[in-house]
Amino acid sequence: MKAVVLTGHGGFDKLEYHTDWPTPKPGPLEVLIRVGACGLNNTDVNTRSGWYAKSVTSATTGDAYDTLPEGDTGGWGEGLSFPRIQGADAVGEIVALGDGAPADLMGKRVMVDCWLRDWDDPLNRNKTGYFGSECDGGFAEYAVVPLQNARAVNCDLSDAELATFACSYSTAEGMLSRAHVGPEDTLLITGASGGVGSALIQLAKRRGARVVALASKAKHTALAPLNADVLLDRDPGPLDAVLQDEIGARSVSVVADIAGGPMFPRLIDVLERGGRYVTSGAIAGPIVELDLRTLYLQDLTLYGSTVIPPGIFDDLLVYIERGEVEPQLAATYPLSDFLAAQKAFIGKVHVGNIVVVP
Repeated sequence: MKAVVLTGHGGFDKLEYHTDWPTPKPGPLEVLIRVGACGLNNTDVNTRSGWYAKSVTSATTGDAYDTLPEGDTGGWGEGLSFPRIQGADAVGEIVALGDGAPADLMGKRVMVDCWLRDWDDPLNRNKTGYFGSECDGGFAEYAVVPLQNARAVNCDLSDAELATFACSYSTAEGMLSRAHVGPEDTLLITGASGGVGSALIQLAKRRGARVVALASKAKHTALAPLNADVLLDRDPGPLDAVLQDEIGARSVSVVADIAGGPMFPRLIDVLERGGRYVTSGAIAGPIVELDLRTLYLQDLTLYGSTVIPPGIFDDLLVYIERGEVEPQLAATYPLSDFLAAQKAFIGKVHVGNIVVVP
């Protein structure tokens, strides 16, 4: 089969396109899907480059970190090994069944729930892996998927449109759930033009929250249909003063941050007393400055959000089938042009998600 194979941590040379890679076979309680489309995300880039290594302190750029200390692998899962087919956001059709898989699943179109769980202990985060990391993923013509991760979906969206949802939207909904965002909240979102950021806008508005979104001005026109209450430049200047001008208050109740980096202390400073900060990324830099006096004197709560409860993906499927969220498909590339797709993804000129199709 055709596949893009990651051979180790490093530069783009570690990604190899093959036309004769062995087609996998489903084992017990697994299914084989013919991949229709698979979305790109930051995890692919960060794993390939080695950015997850503790020794790396810079913003994510997609450049290789070739001198990782011994034992500092640059991965983010215990089960990562090479060669590995990445790609968490796979959509496709079930074409083969392993032992124990119900016969009526054959031919079903499915989205892949990218969280690999011990389904006898599904809330145990220590037993949770990631599709395309702890096992081969969707940057290929075919992929083996655990039975309970192959989720049937019934809607009119194309495979490419559906491939924008799984990782970005479940991550965003997980962040909002963990920070208990509701209609009484004003939410400040960083990186609002990316996959997770644009999902955060839609899902927060669905919850009835007031949304202030940060993104470069060049992307505001494309973001306007998502109906954020306020769109600001990604570096708007004195944040409290700008908020006062735009929403009539110098603070917000929640910050949903996927950037980190130098803006972090400014985000913390505009949280109201008792406010909440939630993060699922640090593409602008993982090492930040925190004044602990602000944290405790303002009674703030900080949340990290990676592994999400199983029910989040179930909810997302409902939102999709009801048309309550819209795909943000920025571009589609053939799998054979994967390097161009990842370079475009790293360039961050797009709004929404980039997808590859076999």
